[in-house]
Amino acid sequence: MKYRRLGESNLLVSEIALGSWLTYSGGVDVATSRACIHKALDLGINFIDTANIYGRGAAETLLGEALAGVPRDRYILATKLYFPMTDSDRGLSRAQVHKQLDASLARLKTDYVDLYQCHRFDLETPLEETMRALTEVVEAGKAHFVGFSEWPAHGIRAALDLPGVVRFVSSQPQYSLLWRKPEAEIVPLCKTEGISQIVWSPLAQGVLTGKYKPGEAAAAGTRAASTTMGTFFRDAWLEPPVLEAVQRLEPLAAQAGLTMAQFALAWVLRLDNVAAAIIGATSPEQVEENARASLAEVDRDLFREAERILGAVAAR
Repeated sequence: MKYRRLGESNLLVSEIALGSWLTYSGGVDVATSRACIHKALDLGINFIDTANIYGRGAAETLLGEALAGVPRDRYILATKLYFPMTDSDRGLSRAQVHKQLDASLARLKTDYVDLYQCHRFDLETPLEETMRALTEVVEAGKAHFVGFSEWPAHGIRAALDLPGVVRFVSSQPQYSLLWRKPEAEIVPLCKTEGISQIVWSPLAQGVLTGKYKPGEAAAAGTRAASTTMGTFFRDAWLEPPVLEAVQRLEPLAAQAGLTMAQFALAWVLRLDNVAAAIIGATSPEQVEENARASLAEVDRDLFREAERILGAVAAR
């Protein structure tokens, strides 16, 4: 496993991070979830990402229990807030920042998180209020660094322009060979400002693994076929032109000596502004396969050919 510095922080995070959105919030049984978490740690994955909204606290609770007894310096823990936890608890107000972080810490069974992230931009709360609240939790030692997920460029710039508040060190965008929108504005801005990307859905919800075949129904056990994990699946990625293009990546991955999943992860990690790619593993074997992408060395011509093949179906 290789490690990269997260923005201008002192955190060295594994290039592959373990996520918990659909998997450890109820999509995978507890025993398998624990096995995945401990396999990740054994492989050198030190970065674990979650959020309070994942299963309305279920993912944080599972992580807190699974990590009990593991030395705190063995892992870097990130969580988030914004989405509604109750009918009245949502957003990035000062009260919510303090309330939701305290609740997350209790579920995670820890005194601090290494990274506290704003899950979306809050149009209903003054930005200065949010940033001052984040500064307060950092000063209190409850969070060591702060970041954001899927913020617009104007919101990022406005936050960076505020004086006397904590600075963001990370951005968490959706990014993959099929979803390249961050390249236009977010990545250049963040690179200039010393903010790293922590990429979610680098495998395009599993589509880039090649397991979904044109003209075939999604196999049982896959995310697209799951009643617990398929709710947010992007159905457009199952259209024949997309799946046919993805299948054409298989020879490129084979030429690189990689599985299609490893190839797609290595493509994301080709950017030095990407600190980590978050995986959502449903088995320890899947964790191990994906972790190997960190050590991959791929001819950039293969990446360029993959980009050409997917050019007409990728979102830019």
